[in-house]
Formats: sequence, C-alpha cells, structure tokens
Amino acid sequence: MNNDEDDIKAPVGIEAQSHFTPIKRDYIQMVIGGLYINKKDKKEYLLVEFLDDINQAVFKDLSTLSNHVLSVHDFENSVSKGNVSVIVDLNEISDKDWQKAQRKYLAIKPLLGGVGFDYNGVKGYEKRAKEVGVSSRTLRRWVEQYQSTDSIGSLLDRKRGWSEGKSRIEPEADYLINEVIDDFYLTIQRPTVQATIREVNRRCFKAGYEKPSPNTIRKRIHEISEEKLLKGRGQRKRAKQKFTAKAGQFPNANYPLSVIQIDHTPIDIILVDDKYRKPIGRPYLTVAIDVYSRVITGYYISLDAPSVTSVGMCIARSILKKDELLTSFGIHDATWDVFGKPTKIHVDNGSDFRAESLKKSCAFHGIDIEFRPLARPEYGGHIERLIGTLMKQVHGLPGTTFSNIKEKDEYNSEKHASLTLHELETWLLTYITKVYHETIHSSIGRTPNEQWRIGLFGDGYETGIGIPAVPENAQTLMLDFMPSIERTIQRNGVTIDGLQYYDASLNNFINATENDGSNSKAKRKFIFRLDPRDISNIWFYDPVLKHYFNIPLANQALPAMSLWEYKTLKNKVREQSGTVNEALIYQAWEDMQSLVESSQQATKSLRRQEQRRKSHKKSQKAYEGLRQEDKAQELLDKASITTEGKKADTSTSDIDLDDDLFYEDID
Repeated sequence: MNNDEDDIKAPVGIEAQSHFTPIKRDYIQMVIGGLYINKKDKKEYLLVEFLDDINQAVFKDLSTLSNHVLSVHDFENSVSKGNVSVIVDLNEISDKDWQKAQRKYLAIKPLLGGVGFDYNGVKGYEKRAKEVGVSSRTLRRWVEQYQSTDSIGSLLDRKRGWSEGKSRIEPEADYLINEVIDDFYLTIQRPTVQATIREVNRRCFKAGYEKPSPNTIRKRIHEISEEKLLKGRGQRKRAKQKFTAKAGQFPNANYPLSVIQIDHTPIDIILVDDKYRKPIGRPYLTVAIDVYSRVITGYYISLDAPSVTSVGMCIARSILKKDELLTSFGIHDATWDVFGKPTKIHVDNGSDFRAESLKKSCAFHGIDIEFRPLARPEYGGHIERLIGTLMKQVHGLPGTTFSNIKEKDEYNSEKHASLTLHELETWLLTYITKVYHETIHSSIGRTPNEQWRIGLFGDGYETGIGIPAVPENAQTLMLDFMPSIERTIQRNGVTIDGLQYYDASLNNFINATENDGSNSKAKRKFIFRLDPRDISNIWFYDPVLKHYFNIPLANQALPAMSLWEYKTLKNKVREQSGTVNEALIYQAWEDMQSLVESSQQATKSLRRQEQRRKSHKKSQKAYEGLRQEDKAQELLDKASITTEGKKADTSTSDIDLDDDLFYEDID
C-alpha cells in the first residue's frame, strides 16, 4: 500500500464512522469584547462583563441585542476564516453601532444562502438591492465582510475600535519589527523608541515592505517584559537582582496558571475495601498546585503506583471544570472554581514525568513542561509543602500510618483502618474546597481562593488576566493525556500486549508502508491511545481524517479489566500452563472472581485487587460521562443543521452532604 496520506482513502460507510471522535484542541479564551458561539442555540454572543461568579458572565445576544447572564462553559470560539478570534472594543461600540451592523446582516441574510431563499447570482443581488434600498455593490461588500469571519461583528464600521486578536500587518513586516527590537533596541547603546521606529521604516523601505504604523511599533516595544528589557539594554545585574528567585520563591510565577507544580506521594493511611471493610494497604496521590495563588488545581488518587497515567489524569482534571466531580461525591454545598490551561508545568525528574507520551501531550496543547534543576530547593518547595500540609491532616484520620515510626509509636494502623478509597476521596475533596482554599496562607497573606480571584479579575492594585483558557472539547483533552503507543496494522487488526483489536476503521491502513530512508519500504506505525484502567477498548488516531476512532477487543468475550489485572493473569497462566492464550486468561479471570466473591475472609492482596478493579471502573465511568456529554453535544450539533427545534436542558439533582466534619487550622 502507498504510504502517502493523500493516497490513502478515508474509511467509508456508517460502521466506520459511527464511533469516531473529532479532534478539537482549540482553547476558549474569554475576553471582554470577544464574540462567541453558544453551543446550545448556535447564536453569536458578545461578552459584555465578567461577574463575581467565575463560571458566569453577561453576554449580549447579537440577534436580539438583549443581555443575558450565561455560563462561560456554554460557548465556543467565533473565529475568522484565518482562525483568528474576533474581538471588538466595547468602549467604542454603542448599541446604535450594533443595531446598524444588525440591519446590514438582515439585509444580506438572503444572499448567504439557505433554505427558502432564492437570490442567486447578479440578479439575486439586484433583486435584494431594490428590496432594502442600497446598491448591489454595497450588498456585495457587506457579504464579503461577513464571510471573512462569519460574524456580525465584521459588519461594524471599521473606523471604530476593531481588532482581530492578532496583528493585521504583513507577516514579513511583523517579523522585521521583532528583528529590529532584538538586534537594535535591546542593545547596550539603548536607542530611543523614535530611533527604533526610524530603523524599522528604513529596513522596510530597503526590503520593499509596507511600513507599519508608529503606534504598532510602540505597542510591540511596550509588550517587552521588564526582565528582557533590562538584560538586553545592558543592565543584567539589576535584572538578576530583581528577577532571580530566592529560596522559597519561584521565578515568573506572577499570574494564575503561569506555573503549576505536580508531584506524587503515598498517602499516610491504610484503607479498607468497601465490601468486607478489611485493610487493603496505602493509596497514592498525584496532586497539582498553582504556584501564584496556592490553589490546588487537580489531583488523582489510585491504588496503583504513580505512572504516566496518574500524571495525565491529574493534568486533565486540573484543566477541566470540577462541577461534576464534586456532585459525583455528593458535595453540593461547595465550589471549586479552578480550571484552565497552564502555561508551564513544573515536575521533578522521575521517569513517569519524562515519558515521551507526556511531553507530546503537553506539546499538543501548548503547555511547557520543565524539570526541576538539581540543588535548587526554591523550584520544588510549594508542592512539597502542600503535600506536607495534606499529610498532616491525614494523620488525624483513623488508620493513619503517620510519617515516621516515632510518631506512630504503638498505634496499630491496620486495626484502626476504617476508610474506603471513596470515603477518603470524599474527605479530600471536602478538605480542599471547604478548608484549604478558604484558609489564609501565610506566604501570600490571604486565602488561596482570594489570591486566585485577584489574579483573574484584579483588585485595584493588580490587573487580572481574565477567565483562563478552557478546552473546547473535554474528550480530546482526556485522550491526549492518555498513554500512547505506536503499532503497525495487520490483516487481523492491531496487537497490543498480546491482545487483538479490530474495527473497520483500520481497513484502509492494513500493511501500510513508508520509506525508511534507505530507498526501501518499512511497515508504517500508527498512533494508538490506551487507558490502562480499561483495556477493552483503545483509540486509533486516523492520520488522514485527523480523528480518533474507538477500537474494541476482537474477542468480545473477554471481560473489561485493567492492564495490571491482565498482566497479573497472564503471568499466572504462563506459570501454570507454560503457554498463554485468551481462552486461558478468560478462565483465570473467572476463577479469580469466584475466589474473591466466595471468601468472606479474603487475603489483603485479593481484597486490594478487587478494590483496584472497582476504583478503575468508577474512574472510567467519570470519563465515560465526558464521552457521553461530548457525544450528546455532537448529536445536537448535527440536529441543528436540519432543524431549529428546541434542545432539552439537563439538570443535576441535589445530593445531600453530611457536614459533620471538623478539621484543624492550617499552619
């Protein structure tokens, strides 16, 4: 088979298309004056004002010019044909201007096509021109303006404050400005701004480019960070004194999500299984903290040892909103309004953090990953102090192992163990939302929640960054942070860890080859994503359609199980039979389940295995919820193409929470 992607035909037929997941890695950056599309009614709205509630804002419906308080999570980007976000200056745009733009839109709407309109060609423009009382040439200009962005905002008078999210000068001139700033303005000679403008104009004239406006150059110079300015203009010592971190401080973590730190720890507590209430050992925690505000951005608890999966799930949970997470644990009277894409993730040098799949996942989403330098304690103190604070609180729970033998003394951890994994996670969520985020932090002089909100909305002294960028598609985010693997595709599908997976979407890539650099053909490898918590399905990345396809196990008789369960069974079968096949593994699975279910006095190892299976299944359900939510939205999107019927709203039922929990104050 030819290895060129253009020569590979896309899968055809309903069967191959019924389970695909389109990849949407766009992030929605909410800004005042931004134009956004409501996912529910598909109308265009203008963001007018932020509210105290980070999840809501005032939006103007551009079809009616009425204002509404709506959830920021119900919107997606409105972008131009060049994939540029559309932004207008609210200080310059009055209601009268919007009404004028709206009248233009109503005038050209029949010319944009659609059911029920018959305005084709030149005659169509002439017909509409007579109906609305403007020239056909004017109508054509308005149509071109609208089609450049598919936004009513493009019909606003250009003389007023209009911008499109990025520079509108020629790319060559844009590059030249940056070049002059780097090799002319940022030099020890310290030339003036006016001299820099003249130098830009001189080089543009010499290269034959159109000169940018002086204000464009001034704005670019104004955007230079103070640290870069001082270093470039010969004041490196001053820059070092002002911007080099001291012990206990992290450099350049000066706004929310500029830097988050992530680390693992075994939790100092013995848990019990939720069936027999007998000890099953210690769980592991992966947790992330925003260095600027000290809020906890996300976490992941598991009975499995830390891995790239733990890191990926923690990052994904950090970026996504937490409403459904709290509700799933019965916490209905607290909020965790922390979400958004971080600029940089800072981690230690563990192998799970250095996995290539994690680096690629972060690169997909424009997130820098940085490793802690050796002998630099200021680069890891925040996450270590957070873990210390959390463990101090855990030491007050029944079944704690404490942090050392001296503390533990004669305390029997297994004897006093009483919390299940679910109960521990409920306790942790309650502590994060009701105690930690609401307690004054000694390093910043206010609560993490207060610092977070100041970083977003400002306080009169500091300018906030606004609502953080959120992913347009939650499922794409989850898939991107799952472990990846490369495999060839054979006639019987793809083989991973000895298991066969097959779906019709693989057919066009069977035995695909590519040049290996020596004028010979090699089997082409494709990217697959897998969730170690459930090996019954994997995800295939189609390089032609740019979609993920769900690929099930070829043998549907095999039960859903985690990767660690499968490997355990595989080793046992090999020891007992000297060979391995799916039938023997299936029989071993049934034998193990019968053993666990029939023994009222199951060993700790078996109880831990059973509890891990349950916790994997539970966490997988949360992911399935995201898949179903995205699938429902996809169906609504498709339905909106053919009908304008009403969409049903979903609501979440109230879940009571036992508030009889008390905690000590944080140091």
